[in-house]
Amino acid sequence: MASKHQLSLELPDTNNIKVLRIFDTSIYADGIGKDCGILSITSPGFNLPVNIEILPGFNSTLTACTLGLQKTGCSEAVQPLPDGIYVIRYSVSPNTSVFVEYNHLRVTQTVNRYYNLLCELEMAACEPDADVKEKLAELRLIKSFIDAAKAKVEYCHDPEAGMELLLYAKKRLDKITNNLCADSCSTC
Repeated sequence: MASKHQLSLELPDTNNIKVLRIFDTSIYADGIGKDCGILSITSPGFNLPVNIEILPGFNSTLTACTLGLQKTGCSEAVQPLPDGIYVIRYSVSPNTSVFVEYNHLRVTQTVNRYYNLLCELEMAACEPDADVKEKLAELRLIKSFIDAAKAKVEYCHDPEAGMELLLYAKKRLDKITNNLCADSCSTC
């Protein structure tokens, strides 16, 4: 029985809006070359990937500059990466037949907004009042929509449904943000 590589990547969620982490979790077969590693990443809103030459066993932190989304000012300040679907393909020689491909739904900016809204709630280690309970219930529902969006894209292989759910979660975040701002009587 001929052995072959079992290519695999991990894309851990991060709270850093400026980086995308990818690391190689492949199992490489003995006696078979693993040359010419290429990581191809198509960012949200783009049709063509950025190709990055990579060595097996990599652990990479990518930015807007390395993904070609930012062309200037890379040494001063890196721009945040957009939320959305990143198509990530990893291949080794022969690259046309030895590859793995993932749709990764990045939700970092959206989840950070969710956590910031939790921080704004007046909570203590006791039963919250009715108003806070209502806001917590809405935030839990929003988080469920975010989680469902990731599941639709990454596990159910339904990117359109996933993006629809993410956009809906963002709309609900906008609504609750506006309500919290109105309730606090301060400028938001």
